Amino acid sequence: MKTHDLRDEDLQESFARSSGPGGQHVNKVSTAVTLTHLPTGLSVTVSDSRSQSMNRGIARERLAAKIAEQRAARRQSARAAAAKARRRLAPRSRSEKRKLVEGKRHRSEIKKGRSRVNE
Repeated sequence: MKTHDLRDEDLQESFARSSGPGGQHVNKVSTAVTLTHLPTGLSVTVSDSRSQSMNRGIARERLAAKIAEQRAARRQSARAAAAKARRRLAPRSRSEKRKLVEGKRHRSEIKKGRSRVNE
């Protein structure tokens, strides 16, 4: 997702005083930006720069990347679920059936060997 794909009405901005280097400017001006995407509930806080406008731009970029990452993960999990259902419903091949029956037969022989020997 690109930053220009984010609609302003979907975003909630809040500002706070950031900490760290920057001297008196950082202590007096609310430069830290917290951006929340209301439809998804994802939130990003940025205080990298001394400039509020730069932090706002960085926050939009990070939020867009976070939303894109979430969408990709959702798509991937949907694909995985579909593939799992497809595998579960697919009929077994002849060789798979043969191996399965052979394994059962082998297990049966092992269990028969555990029984008491009649004298």
